[in-house]
Amino acid sequence: MDPEILNCRIMVIDDDPMSVAIMEEMLEERGFNTVTSITDPRLAVEKYAAFTPDLVLLDLNMPHLDGFAVMERLKKIDNHLPILVLTADDDRKARVKALTNGAKDYICKPFDEAETFTRICNMLEVRLLNNKLEEKVNERTRELHDTRLDIIRRLSLAAEYRDDDTGEHIVRMSRMCARLGKKVGLSDEEVDTLLSASPMHDVGKIGISDNLLLKPAKLTFEEFEIMKTHTTIGGHILGGSDVPLLVMARDIAMTHHEKWDGSGYPAGLKGEGIPLVGRITAICDVYDALTSERPYKKPWSVADSLEEIKRNVGKQFDPGLIEPFLSLVEE
Repeated sequence: MDPEILNCRIMVIDDDPMSVAIMEEMLEERGFNTVTSITDPRLAVEKYAAFTPDLVLLDLNMPHLDGFAVMERLKKIDNHLPILVLTADDDRKARVKALTNGAKDYICKPFDEAETFTRICNMLEVRLLNNKLEEKVNERTRELHDTRLDIIRRLSLAAEYRDDDTGEHIVRMSRMCARLGKKVGLSDEEVDTLLSASPMHDVGKIGISDNLLLKPAKLTFEEFEIMKTHTTIGGHILGGSDVPLLVMARDIAMTHHEKWDGSGYPAGLKGEGIPLVGRITAICDVYDALTSERPYKKPWSVADSLEEIKRNVGKQFDPGLIEPFLSLVEE
């Protein structure tokens, strides 16, 4: 017998102590070493949560809660939990109802030990195979996620390296965006997408001349007008897709220079008309830019940078983000 199967956890739920004793003895004689039993079905959910079984052997006719009620409660915890019904009820309607409501197999008492043991092992083998498949899928999903994020960062660096030769700005800024997004109530999925999308906020810089990006002096009005087009260039690069990541990345590229009072660019959006992810990226991008060295400036202190942020709340930045942002910086 496969040791993995014998190490599986089996939970017996039956109000008859004699039936429980017979089942435990059969399982132990055949090498199963992790078996637990309860005779009060009202304890099923609590016991399941503590024991996390790989298989449940369940009676149907029990006081307080019958087997069908127990199945309903357990399905809320694990909808794929293998349940083998062991019952004296050989009524066809009961069999169909049990199999419809979550049971994977159905055996009538008195049962044949050899047949029951074989069915238990078969169900556990399927359970183990499903667990391994699920783990492989999760592992592959993690690999794809990490690869996607790595590719995005590398592509973002193509633009970022032109005025930040370390490329660290997009790493710091994207992590700050994700943490701020979490603080203001974005879902885990949205936070993860924001982490991946925000590094592309300045991808449009790839279309801006080095003479402007690296100019050590203040830009003229005409030069600044050209510089502002990096938002629309980024929007064109990232647009035309319905992939959620790219949709968010486009929104960020297009709106991270919009201002709360409507004086930003490129569209002059105002207040909550600016996507939340754009507002989040704006404050994190400005803070990291202020505290970083650029060809045209020395890094500001944290204190001076925060004062500048607070001075522009309600004008450039969303007032609702300032407290979570200050808390984040303090952390």
